[in-house]
Amino acid sequence: MNHASTGAVPPAGAPPPLLTVEQVTLQYKTAERFVTAAWQVDFTVYPADRFILLGPSGCGKSSLLKAVAGFLKPVAGRIRLKGHAVTAPGPDRMMVFQEFDQLLPWLTVRDNILFPLLASRKLPRTEATDRAMGYLEKVNLAAFAGSYPHTLSGGMKQRVAIARAMAMESDILLMDEPFAALDALTRRKMQDELLHLWEDTGFSVLFVTHSIEEAVIVGSRILLLTPHPGQVKAELDASRHTPFGGGKRDSVELQERIHALLFAEPAAPESVHHE
Repeated sequence: MNHASTGAVPPAGAPPPLLTVEQVTLQYKTAERFVTAAWQVDFTVYPADRFILLGPSGCGKSSLLKAVAGFLKPVAGRIRLKGHAVTAPGPDRMMVFQEFDQLLPWLTVRDNILFPLLASRKLPRTEATDRAMGYLEKVNLAAFAGSYPHTLSGGMKQRVAIARAMAMESDILLMDEPFAALDALTRRKMQDELLHLWEDTGFSVLFVTHSIEEAVIVGSRILLLTPHPGQVKAELDASRHTPFGGGKRDSVELQERIHALLFAEPAAPESVHHE
């Protein structure tokens, strides 16, 4: 990425980029016109990043996630994963959606996790089964391996969906407001569980949310997007404000700063900067 174009700089001592989104513009065609969802967006995700796309509804953050997943083709700019152009969906990018009903209802919990492993021919059945059970243990659902999705709570279904995505051991995990449909207490618990999983495995995640609090809890870096069409407003280093690096007061101060940036009077987007 041309960091000079946005003012962004790599984190100190950062490894080579995992994902680069360069000057990406996304549009949808309606019966009457073209609608621009995102405009000339730049950002870079590094290995083990917990990178957050944060902004108001309609700012294009979910569209950007779909473009990274390969479901939506940019009208301008480019997306690269490990230096290779993203042109279509692939097992190197696994996605978790916010809906509870992501699981195949006729398969058990274990078989739901097995299905993509076997379909992609990544592993023989014995090894795939061992990996599936390993990730069920990580999300504390090994005892429900033989259960069917309709017997699970919403939070449990989301944990299975996360385990299924993580079992593929893809290059990056894409999460589109995965906890938005949960009640407040379950949502907070799921945020903690995601952080514990990250601490255990160090996976890379690109996470969409419209919650400032969730962005600060989950993220190590946060990209703020302007209202429609989404443009980069600022990029913040949140790593020292998370449960792994900072206290409650720092977290509240960062939330207040983000709120001020997002709800400032409309103006030209600020240059991207790091704290």
